Amino acid sequence: MRRGKKPSEILLDISLHYRSMRKLSEWHKRGRPDLVHTTLLVAGSSEIWRKGLVKTIIETRHGLLIIKEKTRIVRNYNRFISLIEQVFLKGSAPPQSSDPLIRLLKKDLLDHIENDIKPDTVFIFHERGEKGDIKKIIEIIINSVRPVIIVGGFQRGDFSKRLLEAPYKKISISDEILDTWAVVCRVFSQLDISLFS
Repeated sequence: MRRGKKPSEILLDISLHYRSMRKLSEWHKRGRPDLVHTTLLVAGSSEIWRKGLVKTIIETRHGLLIIKEKTRIVRNYNRFISLIEQVFLKGSAPPQSSDPLIRLLKKDLLDHIENDIKPDTVFIFHERGEKGDIKKIIEIIINSVRPVIIVGGFQRGDFSKRLLEAPYKKISISDEILDTWAVVCRVFSQLDISLFS
């Protein structure tokens, strides 16, 4: 137990639980909440986030984390971990709120995209995707009614086979492999410039 919590209530962190995690399936794609936290901080500093134009969905092994528009991301990493652990345990943060900042949706990502969001444009940012001009990509996103952009948030490995086989456009915006937050930073910065400059 750690911090008075049962092992089942603790968020996996590969820097702390490496030996235990190696026994898990696809362990190399798990245990990096720091990637999620950093990416959310980058996204949360953008104008499109602050104006409520971004709906964020994080796919996890236990369902989808839905982050309410305009939510201010906790900057302290340990507090962020505690918050996400609370969401997994209670279903939302704040618990039992009628309008939570973060909630857990027990649903498959592809099912949620296709049946709930019903997007007219979906881009998967992928290192082996078709090389695209980011300004043209942003123009397509802006002119879409319900655009969805998907960015990987794991340290190694690839998207699921189901996601890669979905009829979504796979795009690369660099000759280099970029960190998750770097992709989000480029895309959101260009959206800010295009929409508000």
